[in-house]
Parts: sequence; structure tokens; C-alpha cells
Amino acid sequence: MRRVAGALLLATIGLASTTVCAEGIVRYVVEGDGIPAPLTAAPGDPSRGRLIVVNRQVGACLLCHAGPFPEERFQGSVAPDLRGVGARLSTAQIRLRVVDPAALNAETVMPSYHVASGFSRVARAWQGKPALSADQIEDVVALLATLRGPIP
Repeated sequence: MRRVAGALLLATIGLASTTVCAEGIVRYVVEGDGIPAPLTAAPGDPSRGRLIVVNRQVGACLLCHAGPFPEERFQGSVAPDLRGVGARLSTAQIRLRVVDPAALNAETVMPSYHVASGFSRVARAWQGKPALSADQIEDVVALLATLRGPIP
């Protein structure tokens, strides 16, 4: 609930999306069901985003999601398929779902990749740190926005 309030507070007071907190979190503005402004000045790179998504030690996306990654075995089936996500959601909607999905659904089991507080039982090495940097978030968003094909 704290994460939801924090995201809504940022949206209400309109902090610049380029402000960086001490924890390395880039502050962002939520508008409706998305974050319209990129977290970085440089655009994300879909190739780097793919490396993050398929890496089970970095993004770990395929633990729950399946997607158009035929070389990757044992893709998840408990979360929405990533095929076609770029056709179903805007870039702003994708960004919020990666940054802090709890802002949309407080009961989600999807991790918030660019939030560093409000969690319990966090390994000491990760305490106060986001799972992904702003650059990595934008790379993942760039990849997901390109996934426009239908689910087979």
C-alpha cells in the first residue's frame, strides 16, 4: 500500500521524472495507468532489454511469463504471455507495470523492479536498492514495446 501511495503522491505533486533519489531510484510521474516520461534521457535498447528479460539472474521475467524467445526453455505460465504486449499496452503502461506493478494492483505477485522500499525479507545485498536501474528499465520497456505479434 505504501508503494501505491508513493506513486500517487509523485503523480499528484508532479516531480520531474529525471530526479534521482539517494537509492538510485529515478522519480517518475504516474498519469492514469502509466508513466509517460522515460526514466532516462537516452532511449532504451531492445537488444539489451532482451538480454535482461531472458536472464534468470537479472530480470527473471521468464520464471512467470512466456514470450517469443524460442531458444529459452522452461518459460513461465502463471503470468500473461509477453507476445503482443506492445500491441495491448502503450509504452507508458508497460513502463509502470515494470517499474511498480503494485501501483496498479496492490495484490500482484510481480516484483517492482524500480522501487527500493516497502518490502519485507529482502537480502542484505539488495536492501534499499532497486532490482533494475533506470537504464535497464528503459531497455526492457523498449523490448516489450516491440512485441506486437499475436499469441500463437
